[in-house]
Amino acid sequence: MDLRIGFLLLLVALLGAISVLLALPLLQYIMAAVLLAFVLFPLHDRLEGRTVRVRGTAITISPRVSAGVVTVFGILATVIPLLIFTVLLLQTVLSFVNDLGDVDLVETARTTARELGFDETVLNGLEAALSSELEGFLNRGLEFALQELLRLLDTSFQVGLGLLVLVFLLYYFLVDGRRLVAWIGSVAPIDDEVRRELIDEVDAVTWAVLRSHVLVAIAEGVLGGIGLYVLGVPNVAFWTVVMIIVSFLPAIGVWLVWGPIVGYLFVMGDSVGASLLLVYGFTVLSVVDNYLRAVLVDLESGVHPGTVLIGVIGGLYLFGMLGLLLGPVLLATFKAVVEVFSEAYDPAERTERTPSP
Repeated sequence: MDLRIGFLLLLVALLGAISVLLALPLLQYIMAAVLLAFVLFPLHDRLEGRTVRVRGTAITISPRVSAGVVTVFGILATVIPLLIFTVLLLQTVLSFVNDLGDVDLVETARTTARELGFDETVLNGLEAALSSELEGFLNRGLEFALQELLRLLDTSFQVGLGLLVLVFLLYYFLVDGRRLVAWIGSVAPIDDEVRRELIDEVDAVTWAVLRSHVLVAIAEGVLGGIGLYVLGVPNVAFWTVVMIIVSFLPAIGVWLVWGPIVGYLFVMGDSVGASLLLVYGFTVLSVVDNYLRAVLVDLESGVHPGTVLIGVIGGLYLFGMLGLLLGPVLLATFKAVVEVFSEAYDPAERTERTPSP
């Protein structure tokens, strides 16, 4: 090997490793920006170059203005649902605390002990022990809450920086996305035909995975919320949002919410409601999860549900909540790349394509 080529390869490897180390702490924000840019790029593409009239003056929307508008739209479309979910969560927690405050644990314990035939001395000792345990539990709970608050304040600065990076990258991915893809294609050592096929395949499978999983999650969550509403379960809006989120997990997702609610109804003595909810889940929700997911995911994207499950759970470990979408997308992209590579560089096909002398 030429010494100059070897030196350049070493330099590329060294700088590449340093670049990876620099980007690694912000990996989830970078990937989130890439995913958001991919989803929002069609809107940016339609808005860019349009002519609008402002007070009789025709103005052509530039790429930077279009990217700025779409970036703001993307931020609002992400932040507003999070705020709504936060409000619903706080309402649910406050409702639970109020319900808990209405229950006198000490008096309940004394009544139960009297019914069991304990004398007054035992009752007084039981009350003292229970009061001591409650005081210790509250102190430990307060200490834990303070520690978590300090930890949250410590990480909020890092999260804030990460979100700034996400917004910045989203804007420039929209503005320079075409040039970035073109540059990657120019430096990648693959044929132009293979590169175009690879881009088309990755684009198709990514959209298929995103559409299918979002539609299935919304369908399962809404249908689950309707069932809870009919049976009079409190905080239906909150549980509907939670079911939409967990429904990204195939087969088991919605039951992470559905199952405990069925058990709660049984414990509260509403055996009829629990039974109806159980039957509704096994029929309606199972049909949606098994058949609708199979139609949308398997047929449209060609990704097996087992692969989706691995992608979702692994994505949660690697990217947090973003992994619900990003994990399956990355595995589907890997599958598409392998298929394109296999078709383009299969020795048998290359032999058939090569004309005989």
